[in-house]
Amino acid sequence: MAKTLILNIDRDDDFGRKAQVKSPIIGVQNNIDAANKIGIIDPEDSDLNAIFFAISIYENLKKEGKDVEIATLCGDINVGISSDQRLSEQLDIVIQQTNAEDAIVISDGAEDEYILPIIQSRLKISSIQRVNVKQSKQLEDTYYRIIKLLDEDKVKKQFFLPIALILIVWAIFAILGMAGSGFGAILFTLGMYLLIRTFGSEKKIAMIWHEFRAGLLLGRPSFYTSILAFVIIAVTVFYAYNNTFTFYQQYLDVLIFKFLAAIIWGVVASGLLAAFGRVTDLYIREKKILWSYWIVPFSLFGFGFIGSILFDTFGHVIWEFHKNKVFLIDVFYTLSFWGYIVAGILIVFIGAVSYHYIKEEYIHETYEANIEEQTQKILKHHAK
Repeated sequence: MAKTLILNIDRDDDFGRKAQVKSPIIGVQNNIDAANKIGIIDPEDSDLNAIFFAISIYENLKKEGKDVEIATLCGDINVGISSDQRLSEQLDIVIQQTNAEDAIVISDGAEDEYILPIIQSRLKISSIQRVNVKQSKQLEDTYYRIIKLLDEDKVKKQFFLPIALILIVWAIFAILGMAGSGFGAILFTLGMYLLIRTFGSEKKIAMIWHEFRAGLLLGRPSFYTSILAFVIIAVTVFYAYNNTFTFYQQYLDVLIFKFLAAIIWGVVASGLLAAFGRVTDLYIREKKILWSYWIVPFSLFGFGFIGSILFDTFGHVIWEFHKNKVFLIDVFYTLSFWGYIVAGILIVFIGAVSYHYIKEEYIHETYEANIEEQTQKILKHHAK
């Protein structure tokens, strides 16, 4: 007759921590003694119910003449890898001493059942019995599942990050004595967070943060040029809004065009700084010139000339239409208008032609040099 093992699981080692009982606990009398010890110390512990339930099953099967043995395995307070390793080691000891071939597993909750695959790898499980204090069964399972869910990194970022953002923003505005504006700032912050989540831009944000941190720690030029570019943008926006809002606040369409015209050159300057920092970083780190950025300053200056004159002219035309109900077309035939347009087009054209030349000559030669270098390495490797 095959011996059946009544196996009680205490994954977080309540018996060892609370009652100083050494595990594994093998034999009915040793389990009764362990139950009495933990019952005196903590009579409300669910493991007390589990061990008595295991003893009850043992006694009933014994009366039926079955060949049974009982054992309790205890893990570790740090539930996870360390506790499961201890349980695995203790299970091997129990099997060696009892020669059991199958097991009836006693569990007091979902947490203990994570050990089932380990038991199944060594014994045939003929039955699984769950025992809970009736009043706490649903509460315990729900609590454990919530704790396990919140312990996952993915859930932490999705659940705790918005709460952390709300608390930080609210605290900043409260410290500044602007609690009334804090609610609007919270809505803005959560809106940006949801927008980032919607478009799946988390990796891009993480990459930007990584670049920012690396620039701060390593003293990269791009870190400082990016800060300066941000300052230029902020100052430009503030200056443009302050000037355009004063004169054109009654006409929203005029305000938008004049505002865009006023910030164009700030955007160009910040873009040039950011590109310069990026190119300098790569050259310092890898001694390489990022030729793909060659066309950036030409594009930015072309955008500056064309965009500024278009936005300013359209704003002026709409302004005159609102004031005098007259659509002026003469402004589109002025020397300054076409001078800006032609200058922008020429700059972009020069940039495109020069970049094409560089791409054909320098980048192609660099590519061929890299291929030649790789070929030589392969030949040397085979020669050895």
